[in-house]
Amino acid sequence: MTLTVLVPDDEGMTVLAEVPRVLPVRYQWGEPVPPEAAKAQVLIPGKHPPGEQLWRTLPNLKLIQLLSAGAEDWVGKVPDGVLLSTCRGAHGGSTAEWVVAALLSIYRKLDVFATAQRAGRWERQTADTLQGKRVLVVGAGDLGQHLQRRLEPFDARCTMVGMTAREGVHGVRELPGLLDLHDAVVLMVPLTSRTRGMVDAEFLARMRDGAVLVNVSRGAVVDTDALVAELTTGRLRAALDVTDPEPPPAGHPLWTVPGLLLTPHVGGAVRGVRGRSYAVAAAEIARYAGGELPDNLVHGEY
Repeated sequence: MTLTVLVPDDEGMTVLAEVPRVLPVRYQWGEPVPPEAAKAQVLIPGKHPPGEQLWRTLPNLKLIQLLSAGAEDWVGKVPDGVLLSTCRGAHGGSTAEWVVAALLSIYRKLDVFATAQRAGRWERQTADTLQGKRVLVVGAGDLGQHLQRRLEPFDARCTMVGMTAREGVHGVRELPGLLDLHDAVVLMVPLTSRTRGMVDAEFLARMRDGAVLVNVSRGAVVDTDALVAELTTGRLRAALDVTDPEPPPAGHPLWTVPGLLLTPHVGGAVRGVRGRSYAVAAAEIARYAGGELPDNLVHGEY
C-alpha cells in the first residue's frame, strides 16, 4: 500500500520522494489543501495546529509527523485516533552546542571582553573555566545525551537527571539533594504539566552560590519572577534561550537584569537544520509505511 503524505515545502518533497511506499503531495500551509488530501494518511504540518476546518478535509489522516522536538502545542489538539510523532533526534546536536557556547561565554567573560573591545580598551583579567565544573543536566533524553558527549571533552563532569531513575540517571525526585552539589544546572526537559514552573524560588534557592542556570527547554519551565529575583541579588547567573513570556515585552526585567545571557530561541536555528529534521521525519514515516509504529510517538503529554 502506498502512503500519501502531505508535505509543506519543496525540500520535504525531495526527501520524501526517496522513501519507498510513500507518495508525497505538496500543499501550502494556510491555503486549501489539494484534492489528493482526501487520501492523505500522514500530515507534516508547517506551523502551529490548524483549526477544525483542515481536519475535516483529511478523513483518512492517521499520523501527524512534526518537524520539531517539542509537542506541547499539539497535545490535546489532534483528532481522536490520530498518532502524533515528534522530530526528536534532529535538534539535539545544535542545541547542546548552544549550551556549551553559553557556558564558555559566561565562564570566560566573553561579554566583558567584547564590551572592552567596543570601547577600545585592552583589559586583561582572569576568567573562569569549564574544566572541572560539575554540570547537572535535567533531561536525560536525546538533548541531554548530546550535551553530555560535548561537555565531557572539556573535562566537565555531568550528572544526568530524568523523569524516572535508571542506570546512570538520577530520578527527578532526587533533584533537591543534587542542586547544591553542581556549578551549573541545564534544563533540557519537555514542557508538560509536571515540568511547568518546576524551577521555582525553592529550586533556585537550593542552587549553590555563583551557579549558572541554563534553560534550552521551554520558558515556562522556569518561574521568571523567581529567577529575576535571584539574578538581581547577584547570587546566581543564567543563560536563557527561551523565556516566559516569549519574547519579553519592552521594559521587561529580563532585558536588563544582571548576570543574564539572553538569546532569542535560536538553539536549533542553524544551517542544515531543515535537512536534519526531514531525515528524522522520513525515517519515522518509513517505519509507519512498513507497518511499524514511529519511534518518536507522543504518549500522553510527551
